[in-house]
Amino acid sequence: MSKKTTRLKQMLHSEEVEFLMEAHNGLSAKIVEEAGFKGIWGSGLSISAALGVRDCNEASWTQVLDVVEFMSDASTLPILLDADTGYGNFNNVRRLVRKLEQRDVAGMCIEDKLFPKTNSLIDGAPQPLAEIEEFAGKIKAAKDTQQDSDFCVVARVEALIAGWGQAEALKRASAYAEAGADAILIHSKASTADQILSFMVEWESSCPIVIVPTMYCDTPTQQFRDANIGLVIWANHLLRSSVTAMQQTAKTISKEQSLRSVENNIVPVTEIFRLQNVAELTAAEKQYLRNV
Repeated sequence: MSKKTTRLKQMLHSEEVEFLMEAHNGLSAKIVEEAGFKGIWGSGLSISAALGVRDCNEASWTQVLDVVEFMSDASTLPILLDADTGYGNFNNVRRLVRKLEQRDVAGMCIEDKLFPKTNSLIDGAPQPLAEIEEFAGKIKAAKDTQQDSDFCVVARVEALIAGWGQAEALKRASAYAEAGADAILIHSKASTADQILSFMVEWESSCPIVIVPTMYCDTPTQQFRDANIGLVIWANHLLRSSVTAMQQTAKTISKEQSLRSVENNIVPVTEIFRLQNVAELTAAEKQYLRNV
């Protein structure tokens, strides 16, 4: 099997639209792989939510790194980490790249907002953007630092989120591609894909385009194919579905003070053991602990 970095780069340059599914810990990373996806989105929103904090850099970058290391160990899939703004300036970005490569993480996505960032989908929240030159410097620093030539740096353009318009989004995307980004993530929180599709009409670079259709979720995927979008990220849906299930189970057990009505609606403990690969440990004990 080829390197994780190589597989992520191949996905970005595939002739077909490719897909990443969100994961936020080792267990969800394993579930994503078993579902048949080719790659994982290490969602900043989902990781922070699973840690019980807000998506505005309340979890430190080293805490995020710890989570992603478990994800990388649990799955053979390439991970594209949602690395927010890079957790600081160009120097923080350089250190982040080194640490991600050490953990066999295939790439990172950094956005052109200011540290600490604010989640893009929060209504009414201010979304100040970095200067183009400063953010381009982060991209250059990342590309100069990486040791694996296939490690991917995706530049996320927030101009549409911030209300700065299509011209500004195109200007920033072009600058980031010129700075060496392996792909551009153009982000929108509109309820339709009109902004994204209009961007694609005017996008003339060969740099691949990545999208996150969380808010324009009713858009048929064929429209993304027709627009020559390279990669689609399903950004937070495992976390959100798990919250639904946990809230319902907790409410039922609290109300009924019994496990009786929930037991048949949840996986057996043996399924957790399987996902944890307990069978491998049992086999290893027979090999290495002779008295077992």
